[in-house]
Amino acid sequence: MKVPKKYLPLCIISIILLFGLATNSNAQLQFIENKGQWDNRVKFKAEIPNGAFFMERTGFTVVQHNAKDLEKFAASTHGHTATGKTIPPLTKAKRTALPDQKFTLHSHAYSVSFLGAQKSAFISPEKALPTYNNYFIGNDKSKWQGNCKIYQVVTYKEMYPNIDVRYYTDAGTLKYDIIVRLGGNVGDIALKYEGVDKLETKNNELVIGTSVGETKELYPYSYQVQNGTRQTLDCKYVVSGNVVRFQIKNYLPNQTIVIDPTLIFASFTGSTADNWGFTATPGPDGSFFAGGIAFGAGIYPVSLGAFDQTFNGGAPEDVGLPYDIAIIKFSADGTNRVYATYIGGNGNEQPHSMICDAAGNLVIAGRSSSFSTSDATNNYPTTYPRIGTKAGGYDIVITKLNAAGNSLLGSVAIGGSSDDGVNIRKKFDAPEGADATRRNYGDDARSEVILDGSNNILVASSTQSNDFPIIASGIDNTFGAGKQEGVILKFTPNLSSLIFSTYFGGDGIDACFVLSISPLTGNLYIAGGTTSANLPGNKSGTINSTFQGGDVDGFVTEILPDGSAIIKTTYLGTDGSDIVYGLKFDKFGFPYVTGTTTGSWPVLNATYSNAGSKQFISKLQPDLSGFVYSTVFGTSSPFPNLSITAFLVDRCQNVYVSGWGGKFNHDKSYPNAGTKGLPVTRDAIQSATDGNDFYFFILEKNAVSQLFGSFYGQNGGFDDHVDGGTSRFDANGIIYEAICANCDGRSNPGVVFPTTPGVWAPRNLSVGCNEAAVKIEMNFGGIAASIRATVNGIIDTFGCVPLTVAFTDTLAKGKQYVWDFGDNTPDVKQTSNTINHT
Repeated sequence: MKVPKKYLPLCIISIILLFGLATNSNAQLQFIENKGQWDNRVKFKAEIPNGAFFMERTGFTVVQHNAKDLEKFAASTHGHTATGKTIPPLTKAKRTALPDQKFTLHSHAYSVSFLGAQKSAFISPEKALPTYNNYFIGNDKSKWQGNCKIYQVVTYKEMYPNIDVRYYTDAGTLKYDIIVRLGGNVGDIALKYEGVDKLETKNNELVIGTSVGETKELYPYSYQVQNGTRQTLDCKYVVSGNVVRFQIKNYLPNQTIVIDPTLIFASFTGSTADNWGFTATPGPDGSFFAGGIAFGAGIYPVSLGAFDQTFNGGAPEDVGLPYDIAIIKFSADGTNRVYATYIGGNGNEQPHSMICDAAGNLVIAGRSSSFSTSDATNNYPTTYPRIGTKAGGYDIVITKLNAAGNSLLGSVAIGGSSDDGVNIRKKFDAPEGADATRRNYGDDARSEVILDGSNNILVASSTQSNDFPIIASGIDNTFGAGKQEGVILKFTPNLSSLIFSTYFGGDGIDACFVLSISPLTGNLYIAGGTTSANLPGNKSGTINSTFQGGDVDGFVTEILPDGSAIIKTTYLGTDGSDIVYGLKFDKFGFPYVTGTTTGSWPVLNATYSNAGSKQFISKLQPDLSGFVYSTVFGTSSPFPNLSITAFLVDRCQNVYVSGWGGKFNHDKSYPNAGTKGLPVTRDAIQSATDGNDFYFFILEKNAVSQLFGSFYGQNGGFDDHVDGGTSRFDANGIIYEAICANCDGRSNPGVVFPTTPGVWAPRNLSVGCNEAAVKIEMNFGGIAASIRATVNGIIDTFGCVPLTVAFTDTLAKGKQYVWDFGDNTPDVKQTSNTINHT
């Protein structure tokens, strides 16, 4: 049956609670039913950072403890005093008592009630976990309860007429949605706060002051689908005394309003050494790998048992100090360091790109100068001999760490007698500034590593060695007449064997920056920049068969998976300077590119574009014969706004771009317009910029509209940037961004990089820069859906008629589900993530 229209949501007001004093948080909060173990006014309880969240009949109560008191208590119960001194061992008589210290835990409770709510609201717990809690505490058996169920969602139906309240959690944050259906009135909703010291709005957020600190309810961003397109709405808190209401303007009364994006966490590494940010990638469980370099002065926070806990030294370079690769793995919510390790030899090392396999093993591609040092040991950690007859300058290195971060699964170096893995010249070599395929600070360190379906390892990079080892290539065996060639490499999963290696380039300067695999053909596409008028490959019938002029053109080439032949090559360019920094596929096999230009990039078949801007997004025909659409975004300027660091096409064909820009790029003689004036949306994590920040942009499918735009970074001080390398979005549109941040934070304490509560390292502990890890979930509905079909509890889709199949969205992040079975039965709309269909 069709769901009656009056039960469809008209408006959803989504509130995210941030408990500002958190020192630790769980990856997923849980709601535990009250069967009598607690006060009977409590319906469900959730443990939150440093406190508890109690759900009652017509509201909730929040209890927060003082974080520093909890730290002192933890120290005392683990045999330490508040000053860190060890307590002498307890005698047998005292072992059952706490250490003899005076201790006070300061706490604060406040309650929120829905004024005028119906006490008859039906409370519906959803998404039960297979586990349960038991409570056998104290001598009063009437308070003992077992098999207390645990849920991920609790909905209060008809809290007001035609208005529901839905509590749930996401990535360690507590959220509640107020769902207004047809016939409901937003004006009925009123939240009364009792027991708070302060209640005010600041930066569109609701700030709740208590005696132990502040709690925030984030800005209630909202949008509505109107006439088939997404329209942002004006939704805000209105505070009168201790009562909060909501004001929403300009919405259609018969359409759904949706409200979201979430900053999951932002954390420094905690290094006391100068620590520069390069690259980041997600783990299969949502964990976060951040890769950078750490200099010799100070200590990088390596973990006990990590692969390499000792700084390895090197030659003075860049700021005049040696450096190693420094890798840290954060938990999914950023509260914990899973492991951290150095990787290096007696030269200098840096990571350019990383990717994680399904088992949690990390593959790192970068460069090392350890093989060209005078020290005969050449001790960069490898499991196989260096590939190449002569060592000189930098070599390309690829290293695979196991999931625990305590041993190598494979590691290899490859190179010739000149610099490999260096684009044009090293970062601070004179002259600094734009040159051929080097258009941004950090472009010297651009390359990418990916995995194919068999976990073979593929790398795109650059070389200046005319004796670089070329193996099993049917593409390009000869170093051109220019200074530099691109290189493409393919290794077995444990790096024990080089499947093929090849040059790619002509008689100019060439660089391979990115690569991606067609989901339909398995062919490999490579992109980057070139000054060569004679790139290899068949260029007939492509977008641009010839070099288009200017200092540099972008290119895309399609090759066979075994490296035996090129299928097609196209230039992508204007009469300005053009370069491709991102290359991804949609599920239908169409390649997309992003990059920057100083010319007039073609705008075709695109409703959305920003005239005169210099960042481009283009969807290509798989045979490279033309654009499906092409557009530009940014400000009208002769120069790009961004150095692009990450790129994604999601399963709904929305396109994501991350990058940074500003004064630091420009001061290093890389023409850059900075981030001022870039278009932001109402749901922006940060809507203002000092011109020197990171920027995230999402383009709707078919270039129809901008879905999201936000800045991220500190206000003032040294620019937020990266020193090379690339970061990644995961398949669900979550950005994992590495940032070189807060470089003058110690000398300029008034400038603070925005981290989140409870993370591993909320402050920069270095005298210089510190790598920051920023994870933001864009939350566009449907992207993260993961459907599983089961028959009689077994994963299957076959059986005898009549057959009942249970369908489940295993990610369980939807606010509402529309089930279309494709068998001419009506669509079913519901809030549950599971449905049976016969």
